[in-house]
This record gives sequence, C-alpha cells and structure tokens, in this order.
Amino acid sequence: MRFATKAIHAGVEPDPATGAIMTPIYQTSTYVQKAPGDHKGYEYSRTHNPTRTALQKALAALENGKHGLCFATGMASIDTLVKLLKPGDEVVSTDDLYGGTYRLFTKVYAGFGIKFTFVDMSDPRNVEAALTPNTRLIWAETPTNPLLKIIDIAALAALAKKHGCWLGVDNTFATPYFQNPLDLGADIVMHSVTKYLAGHSDVVMGALVVNDDALAERLAFLQNSSGATPGPQDCFLVLRGLKTLHLRMQRHGENGAAVATWLAKHPKVDRVFWPGLPGHVNHAVAARQMRGFGGMISFTLKGDRMADATRVLSGCKVFALAESLGGVESLLGHPASMTHASIPREERLRIGLADTLIRLSVGVEDVQDLIDDLDQALASLG
Repeated sequence: MRFATKAIHAGVEPDPATGAIMTPIYQTSTYVQKAPGDHKGYEYSRTHNPTRTALQKALAALENGKHGLCFATGMASIDTLVKLLKPGDEVVSTDDLYGGTYRLFTKVYAGFGIKFTFVDMSDPRNVEAALTPNTRLIWAETPTNPLLKIIDIAALAALAKKHGCWLGVDNTFATPYFQNPLDLGADIVMHSVTKYLAGHSDVVMGALVVNDDALAERLAFLQNSSGATPGPQDCFLVLRGLKTLHLRMQRHGENGAAVATWLAKHPKVDRVFWPGLPGHVNHAVAARQMRGFGGMISFTLKGDRMADATRVLSGCKVFALAESLGGVESLLGHPASMTHASIPREERLRIGLADTLIRLSVGVEDVQDLIDDLDQALASLG
C-alpha cells in the first residue's frame, strides 16, 4: 500500500464483535481467562491492550518497520531505549537536540555510568572520530531541534554497522510522511507521537519502531517491566489523527516553504533555518533522504537583543506562544528559555542556539494570515 492508504487502513480492522469501522477503546485493565494461560492474547493492559496493538501496528507500517511500541510520552520511549545499555557503555549524540533528551542523558543516565558525547553530526566525520570500542548507540535527530540541521542517515548507518552499534533516529520533525530512517539503514526510529502523528495537541505519547525481532523483544520486555505505557483513549485519538497525517503534512510542508521563503527576505531577520532553502548547509542531503522539508522553521533576528525576540514572541496573534509543535495550529517558541532551557547557556551559544532564536511550528491555517501575523510582529521592532 502507498502512504495515504496505509495512514487510513494500516493496523486496523473492523471490530469482529460489531463490525465497527473504528477500533474500539478497550477501556479495561484485565481480561477474563478460560483457564490459567488460556486466553485470547490479552492478560493485563500494561502488557497488551487491543487499542494500543492496533496503533503499534499502524505506526510500524508507516515507518516500513516490523514492530512498533508505544509509550506514555516521547521521553518514556527514549528512556526505555537507553535501558538497553549498561554502565560503561557510550552514546554518541548530536549536539543540537531536544532539551529534554539532553537532560535525560546528562542528568539521569550519566549518573548510572553511561557516557554521552555530543558532536555536530551534520558532518559524519565528527561522528566517526567520536566512536570508541564502548560505543553502543549513535543517537541522531534529523532535522534537529531547534537548528534544523540535517544528518546523513545512510552515512551514520554505515558507521554504526562498521563499529557494531545501534543507530537510533528521532524522526519527530520529519514524520514518516517525509522520511523513513529504517529504509536508510537505521536500527531504531523514535517519535514524539505528541507532535505531528497525533497532530491535534490533545495527546502526549511516544513510540519506537524497529525491524529486528530480538531487539523488539528486548524493548517489549522493558516496555512491560517499566510500565510507561499509554492508555487506550490516547491510542484511539492517535489512530484517528493518523488518518489525516498525509493531508496535514502536505499542508504543513507547503506553508513551511512559503513562510521560510518570506522570512529569508525580511530585513529584520538574520538567519533562517529550514532545510528546504537552497542555502541550507546540508540541503543536498535533505533533498536526497527526505520527500519534503516540513513545517518546522527557526530564525534569528538581527542584533542580539533578547528584548527584540520577546517583543516578536508576544506580538503574534495567530501564532500562539506555547511549548510543543506539530498540531494543526501554528505555534512559536523561544528555545533558550523554553524547550532548551535545561541546556547550559554556554553550551547553547557554542552550538549556535542564540538568545534571539525563535522556533516556528507552522500549522495548516491560511498561509497569508500566518505571514501577515509575522509581518506585524516584526514591524513592532521599529
């Protein structure tokens, strides 16, 4: 099946009891057994739930994977992945990544004897130089959050295979509509389902997708043992959101292109970070491994006055100032004080995350209204 058909049909079947075309919300904690061990595949809803099973199958299909696993939050999915490691193991990660992931790595798991090294992965040579015999995981975001760097997944997959470690890719910004890391050689794909996959700012959830049977079995054991699983109501909402994923992502991409192009010409804007612009550092890599460039954009203002960024952030009327991204509504945020505040300022500045950096999640509204909104907010700078 092609993507649009999979988005609507993959993983779901009419309910065998009633013929309901939508997967029911199985709001139950336990399941009756005829005899000990004689059941219909379900014993306890932390371990398995039919609504979650349908969603996991759907997500695996969209990523061209064999096994999908859902978690209560995006961070719970990354937390479960890191639990595959042991003290003394090492992780090489991109230096531009979501602040919550940085916090989990440096403030939680570093204390358990796992070493984390952060490098600019836009050049694969930096990754190879950081690999050691103890490296067990390469962790990449592409596009990265919030600087929209592009990382060559196939190149990193070759390095991972050469050095006998896993490659994990956070595919939240791109979604499976624009990019499929497993097809490019990655071992693990992660999603903050909260964002584009759910798509309506009403669910918090995470997911992992893999092809390897043994790896899937280990992750499922950790999923059940740690217990950070989503409830059936949230799974139902995401299943509903997936049915319009292709329609939403097409519009996000179209609007993103129009807004990025307009910002790049604005006299008060210094730099625009969007992989679809020809001047983007790794535009050629993005064009090769992606089918579109999405609706996430970051930009900096000329000068370095935090007050200017605050004025723009507070002056928008259609763009809402809020955490998160990927909903149908447009959002804007200030990474330095919001999503990436857990990263020390000197580290943020070192990687180019300036105090005037503004991140946009371009929604599916009329694009001219979005441009007009940004225009009036930027005009307030005088």
